Amino acid sequence: MFTGIVEELGEVTAVEILDDASRFRLRGPVVTQGAQHGDSIAVNGVCLTVVEHEGDEFTADVMAETLDRSSLGALTVGSRVNLERPMAVGERLGGHIVQGHVDGTGTVIERKPSENWEIVKISLPADLSRYVVEKGSITVDGISLTVVDAGPDFFTVSLIPTTLDLTTLGHKQAGDPVNLEVDVIAKYVERLLGARGEQPVALPDTQGSGR
Repeated sequence: MFTGIVEELGEVTAVEILDDASRFRLRGPVVTQGAQHGDSIAVNGVCLTVVEHEGDEFTADVMAETLDRSSLGALTVGSRVNLERPMAVGERLGGHIVQGHVDGTGTVIERKPSENWEIVKISLPADLSRYVVEKGSITVDGISLTVVDAGPDFFTVSLIPTTLDLTTLGHKQAGDPVNLEVDVIAKYVERLLGARGEQPVALPDTQGSGR
């Protein structure tokens, strides 16, 4: 399990295209400290398994299913990636519960810079929109973020300077793909209510008319 608090901005150093998979070699001095074969590391929000580890680099295999559901297939040598190790038991949960299982991809629609933050609008697949609510949590490229506005086919997030400086979202431009993981709790609630034949109750508008 991860928290969506990116530890470092890593780099793809090699890509090998296989018949039904790809093998990536990535550099990350922080996340490779003490890394061993079989360990998990989240790469742009995708939980990958360390196959080889040497120095400050590690190798991971990515199956066709993962390539189809995520944006990892678009990575090339030199691409920057968000890296995070799993949360250790007993540590603080700084973001929210992140599984590293990408639900789909979105596309950066536009960026609106401000003096102290930046608003980023991202497209949202129709089958995921029901899980995204204003002020709820969402994972974008492995980053735990709070939803500002949620529409039927988009959502917005507000990024502070630290997020812009230390993650891939500081470099993404309109048209670039991003990995999305919705809050797993919402999916479990939907499944449980569906099994009982109940429909989720719509939440009231807490923003008021002054919004």
